[in-house]
Amino acid sequence: MLKKKIAFIGYGVMAEAMIAGLLRKKLADSKNIIASGPREERGNDLNKKYGIKTTTDNLSAIHEADVVVLSVKPQRLTEVMKGLKGIRSDALVLSIIAGANIKKISTGLKHKAVVRSMPNTPGQIGEGITVWTSSKEVTNEQQEMTRAILGALGEEVFVEDESYLDMATALSGSGPAYVFLFTEALIDAGVHMGFPRRIAEQLVLQTIKGSASYYQGASRHPATLRNQVTSPGGTSAEALYYLEKAGFRTAISRAVWAAYQRSLELGKEKPGHVDVEEEK
Repeated sequence: MLKKKIAFIGYGVMAEAMIAGLLRKKLADSKNIIASGPREERGNDLNKKYGIKTTTDNLSAIHEADVVVLSVKPQRLTEVMKGLKGIRSDALVLSIIAGANIKKISTGLKHKAVVRSMPNTPGQIGEGITVWTSSKEVTNEQQEMTRAILGALGEEVFVEDESYLDMATALSGSGPAYVFLFTEALIDAGVHMGFPRRIAEQLVLQTIKGSASYYQGASRHPATLRNQVTSPGGTSAEALYYLEKAGFRTAISRAVWAAYQRSLELGKEKPGHVDVEEEK
């Protein structure tokens, strides 16, 4: 991996997380990484921070690349691919773009060795999880390279069925947003009761961290763990009654389903569609 040349097309948040992870784990040499994007000042920042090469010319970035990472917004993909002619025939194309299937990327680039993946934002600290799949033309060596690159973000899960990628986009890709909203709601509830915000934040953060760690170590169904802290007629039982009455489970299920449908739509999006999503 240290000798492999890696080109990032798009240098947003997730691209930076991958670059940082690769360098942190000594899986790549900074002199062999190049990132391309439209904003020169952003490129300069990455150059100063990581010592990598940067450019605003996508074509020059892919010229000698062993791995080309596609990390642009879904709505820009079609236009970007038009300018990516000349990817080496033996190179690996690795996409982290929501909704863009392997067929669309392979056709747009006229390139067969394509990996499609869906990471999530905790990858910025090496605690993410990425679901990925590959075209049949991806070699065993390229699969191992993929595991190394995605492993720099945290855990990685390979799936044979590409349809799982849109599901993963809705569940784990967008999942941190659901967790942050729930976290915010709990903190605000604490403040409403009278806690200073800093104490409410500390209580909620450690409760969420501790609960996740406890669940991971217990190897039991979450309903079993929930029952352990739900005494008959107690405070937890009262709170859970109101959550169920408000349709908490249904709201979560419908939200994830809506995200899944949106991921499918993104794969069919016409060029030029405007969306307010943050840059990946």
